[in-house]
Amino acid sequence: MLANYFPIFIFIFVGLVMGIVLLGLGLGLGKLMGHARKDSEKQSPYECGFEAFEDARMKFDVRYYLIAILFIIFDLEIAFLIPWAVALDSISMAGFWSMMIFITELVVGFIYVWRKGALEWE
Repeated sequence: MLANYFPIFIFIFVGLVMGIVLLGLGLGLGKLMGHARKDSEKQSPYECGFEAFEDARMKFDVRYYLIAILFIIFDLEIAFLIPWAVALDSISMAGFWSMMIFITELVVGFIYVWRKGALEWE
């Protein structure tokens, strides 16, 4: 019974050994090639393109997150178009019109976001 799991144990062992070897190799080459030198620029904290704050509870502009959320929403909606386009030959007219409704909702949402000014950066 244990012989059936032997390939899995070998796979896990090889993966761990490769991970440790490559991590050690990366750290060793980093020190050898000078990437481990520290300066004030490398050690300074940064966040989303604006200067770091002294207080973590300070309010800041949420436009960065709004643009990121809009990108994810529209990107995921566009990702639904790829399987539909691949299967376009085999779907019925109901599938075609349901996608047209989906695209219409996408366009209406985009126009709404555009009119609200969420895409303007100043």
